Amino acid sequence: MENQTIHYCFPNNNRSCTKSARPEVEYILVYGFVAVVSVFTVFLNLLVIISISHFKQLHTPTNVLIVSLALADLTAGLVVMPVQGMKLIEPCWYFGEIFCSVFPLILYVVVVASLGNMIIISVDRYIAVNDPLRYPLKVNTSRAVVSIVVNWVFSFLYSFYLLYEFLLHPEITHSCEGECVLVVTLENLIIDAVVCLAAPCCIIIPLYVKICVVARKQARHLNAATEKKARSEKKAAVTLGIVVLVYLLFWTPYYIVTLSFGHNEDDALVINVMYWMLCMNSCMNPLIYAMFYQWFRISSRHILTLKIFEPSSQYFNLFPEEK
Repeated sequence: MENQTIHYCFPNNNRSCTKSARPEVEYILVYGFVAVVSVFTVFLNLLVIISISHFKQLHTPTNVLIVSLALADLTAGLVVMPVQGMKLIEPCWYFGEIFCSVFPLILYVVVVASLGNMIIISVDRYIAVNDPLRYPLKVNTSRAVVSIVVNWVFSFLYSFYLLYEFLLHPEITHSCEGECVLVVTLENLIIDAVVCLAAPCCIIIPLYVKICVVARKQARHLNAATEKKARSEKKAAVTLGIVVLVYLLFWTPYYIVTLSFGHNEDDALVINVMYWMLCMNSCMNPLIYAMFYQWFRISSRHILTLKIFEPSSQYFNLFPEEK
C-alpha cells in the first residue's frame, strides 16, 4: 500500500534515514493547521507589542512585563511552532546539524522565559493589590526592565545547562542522515520539572490566593475615591491569574508524559505532541487579553484601521469611562 512505501530523506546519500509515505491529504491538513496557528500567534502578539509600545497610556511596568511575555510568544509562533509542527508529521530533518542543535535551545529559552515572565507578573500584581499606595515607589519601569533582562539571561543559561551534552555532541543521538532526536537524561527531566513546574507553582499559586484574599478585604473598606482604582487592579490580577492558570494547564501534561516516557526515539511522536501543546499556549495569552482587557480591543482596532498613523495617535484614550 502507498502508506507503507519506504522512501529516503536524502535519496543520493547512503547514510540517509528512511521514512514511510503518508497520504497527501494528511500533509495538507497538518501543514495547513500549523500555518494558520503560527500566523495567528505572530499576528496577535504583534498587536500586543505594537499597542503597548505605541500608546502612552499603556507605558506601565506591568505592561512592560507583558511585552516581554509577548516577545517570547512571538518567537514561539515565528520559529518554534512551524518547526515543531513539521516534526509532528515529517520524520526527516532537513535543516542541518547546526540548527538541529540550536532549535532545542531556542525552544527551551522561549518557554522558560515565558514562565519567568509569569512569575514576575505574579509578584508585580501581588504588590499592586497588597500595597497599592507604595506600589509606584516599589515598582517602576527601570526595575521591570532589569527583571526582564535577568529573566532572559537566566533562561538562556538554564537551558544551556540542561542541553549542554546535546549541544556539544548532537551527532551521538543520530543513527542516520536526516535525523534530529533530542535526548534529555532522566536526571535533567526531574530537575526541569522541579525548576519549571513545582517551584513556580509554589510561588505563583500562593501569591494569587493572597491577592484574592486581600482584594476581598479591601472591597469592604474602600471609599468611592479609591474603589475604581482597586477594582481595576483586581481585574488586572484576575486576568493575569487566568493567563498563569492556562499556562500551567498546558505545562502539566508535558511533564507527566516526559517523566513517564522520557525523551527517546520510540516515543518521539508523543513528545512532539507535548511540545506542540506548549507552543499552543503562545497564542492563548493575546486571546485572554482580548476577552478581558478593553484597552487591547480598542488599541487593536486603532492599529487595524491604521489610526495609529494619525498625528498624536499615541495619546488616544484607551480607557473610556465604563457605565
